[in-house]
Amino acid sequence: MTNVRVGVASHGQHLDEAATIWAETTAARDGEAEVAPLDLARPVIQAVVDSSPRSMLLVALAAGDRVVGFAAVEPVSGGESTAELRYLGVRPDSWGRGIGRQLLLALPNHLAAAGFVRGELAVYTDNHRAVALYGRLGWIPYGESTPHPRTGRSEQRYRLDF
Repeated sequence: MTNVRVGVASHGQHLDEAATIWAETTAARDGEAEVAPLDLARPVIQAVVDSSPRSMLLVALAAGDRVVGFAAVEPVSGGESTAELRYLGVRPDSWGRGIGRQLLLALPNHLAAAGFVRGELAVYTDNHRAVALYGRLGWIPYGESTPHPRTGRSEQRYRLDF
């Protein structure tokens, strides 16, 4: 397991690193040879960070303060006590080193400190690594899996009360 520090980024801090990780991660996960450029990836993460004053970007920092993972979280619309983990990413060259686990273990404390009592997320059902990780850490599936509106891939919602 890689030793990292997990903390909340200041507004705008580490946004480009998180967006780059997201582009690299989704390309690797989906078997794509081409990684989306930063100008396409940045708005995805920026939209979450800017959606609410209560949104947060958690980052996992390795030696030398290199960002190796992130979690982008925003309040659920109309649910002041629930936060949604919109994006979680770990640099593909750091997969299997426990960084996603460390981010997910730190997340409830940061969310509780911000006044949330529950976290929710959606994950592709064929993303077996992520599904297994969420289950090991106590995230509970709820509702029926549904097709993602853009990709059509099956997604399952999960929640964690804390």
